[in-house]
Amino acid sequence: MNEQKTNIISSNEEIIDLKTYFTVVARSKWKIIFFSTIVAILAAMITLTMPPIYTATATLLIESEPAKAVSFEEIYGLDSNQQEYYLTQFEVMKSDSIAREVITKLNLANHRDFKAEASISSDIKKQVMKTLESYLPFLNQKKQENFSPEELKERNMLFLIGNFKSRLSVSPIRKTQLVNLSFESSDPKLAALVANTVGDVYIESQMRAKLGITQQASNWLNTRLSQLRIQLDDSEARLQAFREAQQLVDIEGIAGLATQELEQISQQLVEARNEKNNLQSINRVINEFGDYDIDTLGSMPEITNHSVIQDAKRDVIAVERKLSELNEVYGPKHPNIISAKAELLTVKTNLNNQVAGLITGIEKELRRATRTVNTLENDVKKIRAEYQDITRKETEYNQLKREVETNRNIFNTFLSRSKETEVTSDFSSAVARFSDRAYAPNVPSKPNKKAIVVVSFICSFIFAVVMSLVFDSLNDTVKNKAGVEGQLAQRMLGLLPQVALPRKSVLPIHAYLDDTYRRFAESVRTFRTSLLLTQLDKAHKIIAVTSTSPGEGKTTTASNLAISLAQMGKVLLIDGDLRKPSIAKRFEIPVYHPGLTNLITGTEQFSECVHIDGQSGVAIMPSGQIPGNPLELLSNPRYVELLEILKTKYDHIIIDTPPTQAVSDALVISQSADSVIYVVKSDVTRIKPIKAGLERLFESKAHVAGVVLNQVDMSKSADEHSYGYYDYHDYSQKPEQPKA
Repeated sequence: MNEQKTNIISSNEEIIDLKTYFTVVARSKWKIIFFSTIVAILAAMITLTMPPIYTATATLLIESEPAKAVSFEEIYGLDSNQQEYYLTQFEVMKSDSIAREVITKLNLANHRDFKAEASISSDIKKQVMKTLESYLPFLNQKKQENFSPEELKERNMLFLIGNFKSRLSVSPIRKTQLVNLSFESSDPKLAALVANTVGDVYIESQMRAKLGITQQASNWLNTRLSQLRIQLDDSEARLQAFREAQQLVDIEGIAGLATQELEQISQQLVEARNEKNNLQSINRVINEFGDYDIDTLGSMPEITNHSVIQDAKRDVIAVERKLSELNEVYGPKHPNIISAKAELLTVKTNLNNQVAGLITGIEKELRRATRTVNTLENDVKKIRAEYQDITRKETEYNQLKREVETNRNIFNTFLSRSKETEVTSDFSSAVARFSDRAYAPNVPSKPNKKAIVVVSFICSFIFAVVMSLVFDSLNDTVKNKAGVEGQLAQRMLGLLPQVALPRKSVLPIHAYLDDTYRRFAESVRTFRTSLLLTQLDKAHKIIAVTSTSPGEGKTTTASNLAISLAQMGKVLLIDGDLRKPSIAKRFEIPVYHPGLTNLITGTEQFSECVHIDGQSGVAIMPSGQIPGNPLELLSNPRYVELLEILKTKYDHIIIDTPPTQAVSDALVISQSADSVIYVVKSDVTRIKPIKAGLERLFESKAHVAGVVLNQVDMSKSADEHSYGYYDYHDYSQKPEQPKA
């Protein structure tokens, strides 16, 4: 709920702010419209003097892959697939070299668009500089530069190039290979001619550049080709010399044969070493157990693992299996059983004989195996040495052969490119071509006079609105009730409108009683009512009226307040400004009429110091004779005693005092007054001096009843209904008498 209230308050504040801005703009609307209209008229007058400018546009198609007889991207250093290629071409079109060639080709230096014509502004500038230099000699201390004819010509050309490039625009069409070349000129035919010439010059320059690059590449290729031919011949000669020196026919076959032979001998060596190891194991067992224990040696793994022993053991196992099967069928004396046992005895005897034979010939076999291993190891070393020699020769041979092949490939490549360059050296296709040539336009492209006038009006209107808001924000004066209560922190007693008067005339002192000023009178009544309502519980008879500075209307306010209060009781109006009195003059009282000073000093009686206004009935006490020491006179105790006596005779006493910022008289008078009314001139008096005046009153213990905002321009005010200033016409008219 609280959030909703906060949002409502925030939205209301925003509405109030917007309304304030609209009010400020509305208040200055005629100034804004006048300023915008003047600017628009000036813009229209300027545009009428502008010469028409015509724009001609030619369209070029930039080839992404220019047609060539042979591809030479490697030589040119161009890559048309890159985006930078197109950007580069656009910059080339805008380059100084293209501009210089076009200017020279078309002799643009003699055209009126490129001649530096003297203008009124330049003449005025020169005259001002001469005047300044005559009064300020140090401004003319710049060293005079002497240029040769060539330098002057170049400077003139640079000026022409700058003017030319300012009129030329290159705009690529998005997502295409097309680019628009546009040129601006007061001459439509010249605009079309220059646009087309720029395209032609660009195409020709690119073709010349390519042709020159091709010729340079051809010369370089021929020079490089002779060097490569010498390198190739030299590498081939060294390869052939190496072959002859090493007597090589097919080095790849020789290396393969040596490799195969080395693999075979290595395999044989491995097998011989395995056999030698087995024999050594058997020999160690025999040496350990002796050669007489056949049964124990026959059970040793080193013996049983021998192939001869394993074959004999398989025969024994087969006969034993056969005998076991026969025992299940026949008895022990059956012939088959007897035969099987005899066979078993035979195979076992054979096994023992084999073991005994192995034991007997093991040393002989071991010596044979050792000799075989030694022979094979020597063969491996010999073949390995031969293989390494062949490998070294092959490596050197491959190096020489690779160098020959590399030189031959490079030579063939350059030879091919050289032939291609020779064939195509006189050919080069255009990097771009015209898709549309420029034609002389019939309608000028600028200035767009209507748009200039409209934009000038809109911009000046916006500028005037912004400046009105800026000036309003910088204006630290009081304009309305919000300013009085918010910026001054004072009660708003009333608002007196500004009355339209003839020039050099003032508001009549009896305007309150004149039907011509009914609106003003109604504002005074509202002010009077507000003042009386704030003093219902207090007997505030003495009311001092002051302001910050002269001319804010405090005398008029005091007089009209007195006249309005006179309709409700006896009122005395005292002119307390003993320095520059004005009430006597306003009420047409003779200047020699005695008044307040005479009464305080005791030179005159009270009846002689008071003048009764016949039209309003207000008793008026002028200032009297102007004293030399007004502040001391007002500080006299007789002044306070006089006020006490007057309070018994009148219902209200209104004292017109001097401004607070001018002298201190108002501070002394306010100490004897029951209330002080502070008059502020609307939209004129600044807030800082107003606050200073109020602070001085507060420091003197004065009771400030409130502020009256005077001379308010009601056409600019948004708060007229808040202060009782409304269209009261129907209520203020006298009722019509019924017809008989």
